[in-house]
Amino acid sequence: MNSIVNRIESFIFWSRWLQAPLYLGLIVAQGVYVYQFMHELVLLVGGTGNLKEHEIMLIVLGLIDVVMVANLLVMVIIGGYETFVSRLDLENHPDQPEWLSHVNAGVLKVKLATALIGISSIHLLKTFINAEQLPDRVIIAQSGIHAMFLISAIAIAITDRIMTNTLLITKIEH
Repeated sequence: MNSIVNRIESFIFWSRWLQAPLYLGLIVAQGVYVYQFMHELVLLVGGTGNLKEHEIMLIVLGLIDVVMVANLLVMVIIGGYETFVSRLDLENHPDQPEWLSHVNAGVLKVKLATALIGISSIHLLKTFINAEQLPDRVIIAQSGIHAMFLISAIAIAITDRIMTNTLLITKIEH
């Protein structure tokens, strides 16, 4: 019976590798964002003489948005793989991200939440710049969504803080 349980447990532990193709797929998605960025950059540089100031600002905000989503993808790909699949052998690697040395599921959630707030902020700024061309309900809805992102991020950070302190107290007691 113990042999069967060991095999089941080994299989369950191995199953984490099923996530690896998902992270590879996110790398492909990041390639799509690189293409999108280059396309918008060509539009910006090629059309600078014909574009109005607010149009340039909207394109630049779009570029920033693409970069922020790409940063989010990097956090999910590297942090998620490191946390849920397998350690990356990056010790003493000169390019190792600083945050990777202390990443865990809680830290990753907080980082993702703050990244989503940043992306939402860029979208909201684009909305405010285009406010006269958008219905009020769209502006109100986007503002409400942004507020929910803020509230969610605060709740995640507080929960992570409580859990971290609880774990610390538990370790000290033992």
